[in-house]
Amino acid sequence: MSTPQADPLIGRLVDGRYRVRARIARGGMATVYVATDMRLERRIALKVMHAHLSDDTAFQSRFIQEARAAARLADPHVVNVFDQGQDGELAYLVMEYLPGITLRELMREQKRLTIPQTITIMDAILSGLAAAHRAGIVHRDVKPENVLLAEDGRIKIGDFGLARATTANTATGAQLLGTIAYLAPELVTRGTADARSDIYALGIMLYEMLVGEQPYKGEQPMQIAFQHATEQVPRPSVRNPAVPEPLDELVLWATEKSPDERPLDAQAMLDRLREIERELGVTPVQTATTAPIREHDSGAVTKILPGLPSTVNPTPEVAESADNATRLRRRTARRRARGAFLLSLVLLLAVAAGGVGWWFGSGPGSLIAVPQVVGMPYADAAASVTEEGLVPDRSERASVDVDEGDVIESTPGEGERVERDSTVTLVVSSGPALHSLAKLSGSSEQDVRDVLTANKVNVEDDAELYFAPLDKGLVLNVRITPRAGGDPYPCGEGCDVFEDDTALIQVSLGPLPDVTGKPLDDALRTLKDAGLKVADDRPESWSDSIEKGSVISQTTERPGGGSWRQGDTVTLTVSKGPQLFAVPDVADLTRDEAVAKLKDAGFAVDFAPFWNGVPNGLTKAQSTDPEQGAMRRQGTEIYIVLNVSG
Repeated sequence: MSTPQADPLIGRLVDGRYRVRARIARGGMATVYVATDMRLERRIALKVMHAHLSDDTAFQSRFIQEARAAARLADPHVVNVFDQGQDGELAYLVMEYLPGITLRELMREQKRLTIPQTITIMDAILSGLAAAHRAGIVHRDVKPENVLLAEDGRIKIGDFGLARATTANTATGAQLLGTIAYLAPELVTRGTADARSDIYALGIMLYEMLVGEQPYKGEQPMQIAFQHATEQVPRPSVRNPAVPEPLDELVLWATEKSPDERPLDAQAMLDRLREIERELGVTPVQTATTAPIREHDSGAVTKILPGLPSTVNPTPEVAESADNATRLRRRTARRRARGAFLLSLVLLLAVAAGGVGWWFGSGPGSLIAVPQVVGMPYADAAASVTEEGLVPDRSERASVDVDEGDVIESTPGEGERVERDSTVTLVVSSGPALHSLAKLSGSSEQDVRDVLTANKVNVEDDAELYFAPLDKGLVLNVRITPRAGGDPYPCGEGCDVFEDDTALIQVSLGPLPDVTGKPLDDALRTLKDAGLKVADDRPESWSDSIEKGSVISQTTERPGGGSWRQGDTVTLTVSKGPQLFAVPDVADLTRDEAVAKLKDAGFAVDFAPFWNGVPNGLTKAQSTDPEQGAMRRQGTEIYIVLNVSG
């Protein structure tokens, strides 16, 4: 096994100031390292553009744009950018270092988040994004991977690498770089984006936190994009009955297909979320942090007391763009609430005693919360469910992501409250599904790729190409490497595969080019165009049938055996033309002696028919045509001039 190559940046002092300690993340545009600011003696995150993009002015511009966009924001829920610079060919950003995990990692671990978790995270994200929208910045890449959950509880949104000013809201197809799963319909259909496009992505992300999966699925990205453009996001409560109706409505509002039907910006959506928090009695978990010491102009030093919540805007203003009907509904609701307050107070006192008894007797207080079992081995999960007074029931489902024998999900889900002795179905992974494939050889490469992809087999990007007696582009064989390990095996005539196995397709280049009989220059050009090399050593041979300078033969067996591939070397034998022989001297020989000598030399013989009737002893060869010593091919007819011997 080869040793992985060490990252050359680790240990380097960038720009004479930032000592790189370790790599913590890598993306398509940049790599993020944890580093030490030697000047301020603090730990920071150093985002370094990939070397192959350093000369690309468009990427450099986007990289600098990220620094400027984030630096314009002063919000506790936005990742701070401290510096941006260039060290030789190294372009970098200096950002706040937040040890912790991303929202994607949390959802991968828990699948579905609880209502308080969801509200806490969404409140923080909306606070940070509202600050961006107020500054005229559209994030354009809102997704769980860009939400950071620090170990100390802080929640921040980062990665403004795609951010743009809200006035520059037109994007071409090449600029639609946001993740397809969170792409707003207007980006799919018109290529335009504004703050409401971020709201749509937030709605999809809120649905995913509540349900545990995205609303749209497809084999290809365009299938998902088509659903975004044509379908309405379903209510989360369809998949998770524990979702309260106000959160259902918030998801539907944020994911309306028409941007005009959505909240105007993140502040408007945050206003509604905080109304929901009050309705549900759920308060976001605020993180106690110690703010930095700041100096006023007078020189006095003020230190913000520790323990204050990082969110400093508990009563945001209602968005100015709310329509008249919305404002009327809110005023009516406030008047109704004031009138109902007194009546509610009286009724509350009257039912309090009975309510307490109901809660603990037959209400929610008597119910049992389903424990967290996802990812556990079935035996452990069943024991955990049984300990809570519930009855486990096993079912199985194939899964590539969850190890065989571990729990994929439970029904009801984690945290849902059910009666004692209720059945909890534990869906257990049976490992990757097994599929039987029909014959693949002889089909086109794309058809074979489609079959393998449909059966969830990983396909190597590059096929192996061979010269073979099969039409160009058709599949010769497919070799399967098991995900569980082991030697590759052939699948050209059909086989059984497991999901997540890996396939290498072997494709025909057509027959090996035959250059026999072609002039050497034409032969060299033909073989070069086919991707083959020709040996510099080209033996020559006489040929009566192949013209001089043309190819008599080529090697048909590949050096080392196996099938011919591009880059292999072919040896050619070149014709010297027909071999010539001197006409022998037959002067003064008798007729029969002259004929025998010429035939022995490989020539045909002719003479005047008259001499056939003359006794051989009376004949004498005088000369030949062609004359003696002339160079001719064997088989050439030589005419003998005869006389009477005397």
